[in-house]
Amino acid sequence: MIYQRVALIGLGLIASSMAHAMRRDGLAGSIAGTARSAETREIAREIGFCDDVFDTAAEAVADADLIILAVPVGAMADVSREIGPHLKPGSTVTDVGSVKGAVIQAVSPHMPHGVHFIPGHPLAGTEHSGPRSGFAELFERRWTILTPVEGTDEEAVAKLRAFWEAIGAHVDTMDPDHHDLVLAVTSHCPHLIAYTMVGVADDLRRVTDSEVIKYSAAGFRDFTRIAASDPTMWRDVFLSNKEATLEILGRFTEELFALQRAIRTGDGEHLFDYFTHTRAIRRGIIEAGQDTDAPDFGRGVKR
Repeated sequence: MIYQRVALIGLGLIASSMAHAMRRDGLAGSIAGTARSAETREIAREIGFCDDVFDTAAEAVADADLIILAVPVGAMADVSREIGPHLKPGSTVTDVGSVKGAVIQAVSPHMPHGVHFIPGHPLAGTEHSGPRSGFAELFERRWTILTPVEGTDEEAVAKLRAFWEAIGAHVDTMDPDHHDLVLAVTSHCPHLIAYTMVGVADDLRRVTDSEVIKYSAAGFRDFTRIAASDPTMWRDVFLSNKEATLEILGRFTEELFALQRAIRTGDGEHLFDYFTHTRAIRRGIIEAGQDTDAPDFGRGVKR
């Protein structure tokens, strides 16, 4: 056991998966939870991955040693304002948002003296959401990034790192601004491009809906899988990580124009060299154990 009592604020995919992992490995003495939706709270009670499910966040955090904010980035400020007066001295508050600069600005003003706020981001997930979608293995061999601000208690950081490692994650620490730039490259902009490509297919009236569905090749299927992610979460991500996202989108646009020019002018050498370089990046991801080179990309598609 690492924490005596853990409180989950938000009970979707990430929080429910953490609860299942904590139960599997005996990492918490007890687990409390809450969610904004009454329906979500009832499902959590039905599944039973929390010992106690409360109607309010203030009730859920009472006497908790670790509080995990698993709500959309846009809701962080309101939740932090609610729970601040009820946090136990010496407790640790962390989050699972994929933007860190905006979360620090939203949460830090509401943290009382003696409470350790350590922002975090597990780089794990699926296109599914809600309390029924969680599973204990979600974080295994995936990275979790912690972005402690200057002056954070080192023992609290080490304990939170041990917690994430115990549920199977690799853990790294990073400056919050650098995290947001890295994630704009590896996650945020790819999601925006996926949403855009699916929207283009929908708008291209020369291709019927049935053809888009029937003839979807692997690339477009992956776009639709990504674009099926929670719209509230991604709206908040883009609005909260605006500067880094726009910077990377600008670079993407430059690269896209260069490829357009190569195709228009028949510059096969440029295309070949570009694709060779990007193929090497794919090999690096596989060698790092973050995906597989199986023909089905490790997704176990049933035929």
